[in-house]
Amino acid sequence: MKDLYKDKGKSINRLRPSFGHRNTVIAICSWLVLVAVFVSVSTILIIACWLNLHIFLGQSVLKFQPKKFQDFPLECFAWNQTRSCPKNYPISHINLDRSLDMNPTCPDYFRWIHEDLQHWKATGITRDMVERAKHTAHFRLIILEGKAYVETFRKSIQTRDLFTLWGFQQLLRLYPGRIPDLELMFDCDDRPVFNIKQYFNKRPNPGPPPLFKYCSDPWSLDILVPDWSFWGWAETNQKPWELTLKDIKEGNKKVKWKDRVPFAYWRGNPSVAPVRADLIKCNATNTRHNVDWGARLFVQDWVNESVHGYKNSNIEDQCTYRYKIYVEGWAWSVSEKYILACDSPTLYITPRYHTFFARGMNPLEHFWPIRHTDICKSLKFAVEWGNNHTSKAQEIGKASSRFVQEDMKMDYVYDYMLHLLTEYAKLLKFKPTVPPNAIELCSESMACNANGNQRKFMEDSLVHYPTNTIPCTMPPPYGPSTIKSIIDNKTNAIKQVEMWEDEYWKNQNL
Repeated sequence: MKDLYKDKGKSINRLRPSFGHRNTVIAICSWLVLVAVFVSVSTILIIACWLNLHIFLGQSVLKFQPKKFQDFPLECFAWNQTRSCPKNYPISHINLDRSLDMNPTCPDYFRWIHEDLQHWKATGITRDMVERAKHTAHFRLIILEGKAYVETFRKSIQTRDLFTLWGFQQLLRLYPGRIPDLELMFDCDDRPVFNIKQYFNKRPNPGPPPLFKYCSDPWSLDILVPDWSFWGWAETNQKPWELTLKDIKEGNKKVKWKDRVPFAYWRGNPSVAPVRADLIKCNATNTRHNVDWGARLFVQDWVNESVHGYKNSNIEDQCTYRYKIYVEGWAWSVSEKYILACDSPTLYITPRYHTFFARGMNPLEHFWPIRHTDICKSLKFAVEWGNNHTSKAQEIGKASSRFVQEDMKMDYVYDYMLHLLTEYAKLLKFKPTVPPNAIELCSESMACNANGNQRKFMEDSLVHYPTNTIPCTMPPPYGPSTIKSIIDNKTNAIKQVEMWEDEYWKNQNL
């Protein structure tokens, strides 16, 4: 019997290892189940917290997912069949992303919108005022219930009127339903028309006509808008602004500033204004007494350029000199924005006229002022100063380029137009109507029958779908003391340069 129990004990001992292995497997499985449950619960809690956080911040939970937009291309086939504008484009501005980081304050030059419109702030704008601008206008633009209509009075130079209207039409596509009902008169010529003295020195004051223009001066009432070339200048092969900015950015990378030709560069037509004729006298080939004024100037023959495919007119290829010269033509020059974007300090020959953005720039910060009364000597001093103060010169060039690339990108161009038209519409004292001979505008009516560069630039600048962001926040108007301070600071900076220049020439044996 004792042997029997002994043998039975051995059998039990042989079985024990198998029971131990089974317990280990069960334990491991239990732990795996617990880990899986823990991971699942943690994941759920993390997602819940993320959702609650974004709801609390007022942000969409889809913010970081790729956004899909419905594309609205040109419908030229339908247009050619029906000659009627498409009806499928959105008429309201919805699904906007209102994140704080997507809604910055507009650049400071937007504040001049208030100044441009302040002449009508007390009285408002009557229909009679608008009609009195008709004799100089090229067209009347009417925006009614989100649609644009145009009444044409006369043809503009080249395609200024066409591309200006194209710009307004793209604004409506970008911000559907956001542009209030309005009527305005537009003059596509260069110089401002209505002088302040014509109206505010008379009693009784008949009320000035509101007229929209590309440029103005301190003595005029014209209301400023972006010029047609922001959507392309077909006759000179200048691309739409958004594409041009990309090209200039690439052009800036080709030659570092310190390796650029250490002179001042300008290319243009010198026959359109006396100040340009004076500038050409500063060229190295035109100087007397063997004086090199530090300028390299080239006459632009647009007829010859068109024949040879504009090979010498690429803006991005003209950023190879350390300094660029800006000089006005018959009025302001379209070249202004291209010159400022080159990373090279702009030598700014004293202008008479200003564009919508130029009032946001300051001498010695964004450009170097050049006297218009003694251009050659001013240019030579500027080049000498820059070559002896390279860090400061590069800083000025970078500041102007940054201003143009960032504060004047196409998003801000459209926002400027939106805020300007919104503020203008608030002043109207009459209900806008569509005149009998006005026609409806749409992208198809302007682009589908166009050819060559006109068609190409319209396609390149077409707004394909409404934006999903709200416009930048309009800054408040300047106070009188602030405007005086701005003018005084600019004047003092120019005087400082003139003092340096006078001192320089006193010490020269010329």
